[in-house]
Amino acid sequence: MPLITDMMGRVLNVPGQPQRIVSLVPSQTEFLADLGLEQEVVGITKFCVHPESWFRQKARVGGTKQVHIEAVRALAPDLIIANKEENEREQIESLAGIAPVWLSDINTFGAALDMMSQIGKLCNRVTQATDIRQKIEQGFASLEAIPVKKRRVAYAIWRHPWLWVGADTFINEVLLRCGWTNVMADVPRYPELSLEAVRERQPELILLSSEPYPFSEKHIPELLSALPAARPILVDGELFSWYGSRLLQAPEYLSRLMLSC
Repeated sequence: MPLITDMMGRVLNVPGQPQRIVSLVPSQTEFLADLGLEQEVVGITKFCVHPESWFRQKARVGGTKQVHIEAVRALAPDLIIANKEENEREQIESLAGIAPVWLSDINTFGAALDMMSQIGKLCNRVTQATDIRQKIEQGFASLEAIPVKKRRVAYAIWRHPWLWVGADTFINEVLLRCGWTNVMADVPRYPELSLEAVRERQPELILLSSEPYPFSEKHIPELLSALPAARPILVDGELFSWYGSRLLQAPEYLSRLMLSC
């Protein structure tokens, strides 16, 4: 079996052509589907909702943070595809006793593209991965031509406590590609800040993500009360945070959002 290095620098022995793959990350699962790995992918998580046919038909092995180790073992995978942030280290170590675990590490747009290339090579789908990557690059390049207003934004991912998107995150990079300024860019990862503390940073837009917290219209009055100078907007979290082939759909969505703000 060839030696492969994953995005964490770990050297793995993997099959030259994996035949039984378990995917533990929703955005990467969708990418595997778009690579045409219908037969090869045998297990996914309960959060791998795209494509819908896979969600209905593929074996589910728990959640991204609570993988059922024995359910994975029962599927006899020859490759497990996971992510440093979305999956738990202890579980990854346990899963490594079942099959090679290829880990992605993604906090930039470039890293997302690199993940696609590496998985394409890993799964013998180089042509398909290259095509998807090139289309994504072209789509995001088109955003540069949009006459965007340089808005100051805060992107919320949780409530009680309020958690926000800071620096060193994939979402922060998407915000930058929209031509916006993230008011949390001086804080790493996902800071916890009260609405009062956020108000001091003077955001013009508050982006309320659909995931992981399901923000909805009922949460807007709270934001308007605490941050009267900011405009709350509900946004599709998948199109900001899913770093697989869902990025094919992101430029059109982001361009509409940019023009409306």
